[in-house]
Amino acid sequence: MPVATRQRIVVADDSGLMRRVVASALEKEGFDVVGSAANGDEALELCQRHRPNAMTLDLAMPGLDGMGVLRELKKPGAADVPVVVVSAFSPAHGARAVDALAEGAFDLVAKPAAGEPLSTFVSELGEKVRAAATSRRRAGHGRAHVAPPRPVVRTRTARAVVIASSTGGPRALAELMPKLPARLGAGTLMVQHMPPGFTASLAQRLDRASKLSVREADGGELLDPGVALLAPGGSHLRLADGRRAALSDAPAIGALRPRADLTIVDVAEAFGARTLLVVLTGMGRDGLEGAQAVKRRGGRVLVEAESSATVYGMPRAIAEAGLADAILDLRDLPAAIVQEAGA
Repeated sequence: MPVATRQRIVVADDSGLMRRVVASALEKEGFDVVGSAANGDEALELCQRHRPNAMTLDLAMPGLDGMGVLRELKKPGAADVPVVVVSAFSPAHGARAVDALAEGAFDLVAKPAAGEPLSTFVSELGEKVRAAATSRRRAGHGRAHVAPPRPVVRTRTARAVVIASSTGGPRALAELMPKLPARLGAGTLMVQHMPPGFTASLAQRLDRASKLSVREADGGELLDPGVALLAPGGSHLRLADGRRAALSDAPAIGALRPRADLTIVDVAEAFGARTLLVVLTGMGRDGLEGAQAVKRRGGRVLVEAESSATVYGMPRAIAEAGLADAILDLRDLPAAIVQEAGA
């Protein structure tokens, strides 16, 4: 039996200590670290030389920084390397990391803060780098067999909208949200899997580009057709009293907090058939339990198609379960959401 080839990774960080920490973590997770770079120019040279399966990238580096690396990798002839951003959190770093995700970085891992267990960082880093490293190999493979979707329908009844996403979500949301109108259905709740602290920057970025007002939820807000509330990283977004947002610090479910299923089930219980669930790109199966609740109560479910999804995990789970009313490329989702959300 042939021996499986280990996935080859480049590590880029201006801190020698952090390069060693990341490289050691990846090697323990079974990767082959083929090069370490202290700046963006070195990172690009290593990518051209080794053509790795993925790269971890710090954004704050001397000379050519992480954003510069991402822009160079998008140019014709550059190495096709998925990038996992490894960033410390601060308001400035958070905004820069969200910009990187919107510009095409595959995913984000927060550097461990003082006192945080290194094991959590190692596990998350390994999972996300593994997904990034295999994403190119999966690209272009045959589509999964799914039940034929039902047509998008126009409704006169305002539906509450829930949008759930994970890996690739910031980029998908950056395309989707600016195409939605200033008022949508009965109000919108959004769950994007991100580390604590980074979701405020994502909300601000989306708000600047969108007609809808996009805000990180504080808890206590009433659903409003003119507002999209984003779950804060580190908190579950719930719905209290049928129309009021609430935050919960209950334990993570499947290592996720926020967990989209909790939000979706709350909305389905409150709004029944007046629920519209939209599931975008992402790893895992978060959203499946919520989709089941939506369909039991007569609501509608739209999912992103494999053709545009960075990771066809969350949408696939719902499509293969026969719960999707429509499976649409990202570019076709805004019009469908407007029709289905009603007014």
